Amino acid sequence: MNFKGLIKDLKFTNHQRTGIFLLFAIIIVLQTIYFFIDFSLPEKSFPQKEQWLSLQSEIDAVKLAKSKEKPKVYLFNPNFISDYKGYKLGMSILEIDRLLAFRKENKYVTSAKEFQDVTRISDSLLKVISPLFKFPDWIQDKSNFKTNKKEFVQKPFLKKEKIVVLDINQASQEDLVKIYGIGEALSLRILKQKAILGCFVSMEQMDEVWGLSPEVISELNTHFKVIIPADLKKISINEASLKELSQFSYFRYTLAKQIVTYRSMNGNINNIEDLSKIKGFPVDKAKIISLYLEF
Repeated sequence: MNFKGLIKDLKFTNHQRTGIFLLFAIIIVLQTIYFFIDFSLPEKSFPQKEQWLSLQSEIDAVKLAKSKEKPKVYLFNPNFISDYKGYKLGMSILEIDRLLAFRKENKYVTSAKEFQDVTRISDSLLKVISPLFKFPDWIQDKSNFKTNKKEFVQKPFLKKEKIVVLDINQASQEDLVKIYGIGEALSLRILKQKAILGCFVSMEQMDEVWGLSPEVISELNTHFKVIIPADLKKISINEASLKELSQFSYFRYTLAKQIVTYRSMNGNINNIEDLSKIKGFPVDKAKIISLYLEF
């Protein structure tokens, strides 16, 4: 091997040696600067930072306290249990219907035992919900009521004006604004809701009208009732198209699509129980929805 030729090739000129020396010098200087100088950006200080952190601590403490609070339980008169309330309490539709039929006779339950006799609920369910019952004061203090009975009899009795109960589906705006608490806006909102649905099938649908207070709803129940029109056009649940189902107020496109898929895979839907098995179906409104459907 010719080492002399290789050594000859490795020789540098004065200018080349000077350039190499300068390159090494620059590298050493840069490395020195890198090791001894801090290039990190200075952290910005905010005067409000401590105040923000203190406020966040207070917010976290309030959230923790609220998470430990037990939900407030409200007592109620079992005579006025609605379908939805009964469903939430664990009652069956049959048990709720027994109570409603009893109330239609203008009768009231006056004790938890009488409530069970009327509805025929189980002892276990009665044990759970009876502590929530609140009966009127005159029921809880019958002895005082009997003692003062003569006093009440002696006072002049003013005959109440007979209330004419109208069909809510035939009510006009003029009829609605006569109810205390209902003005032009609320009356139009009720009529618009009726137009969207075609008609009302239950007075419980008043709960769905935005802006109606419990007191106003109570007045509406006193002055109006529901008479379902004989010509109500019901939705054929087994023949309606996806578009027709999705236009129904109690359904949405997603639920309508689920219904169509269920029909194609399982055949006809025979009753509301079959329909309630579909994911996303509003079970709490099953009784009302069933009145708009044809199976």
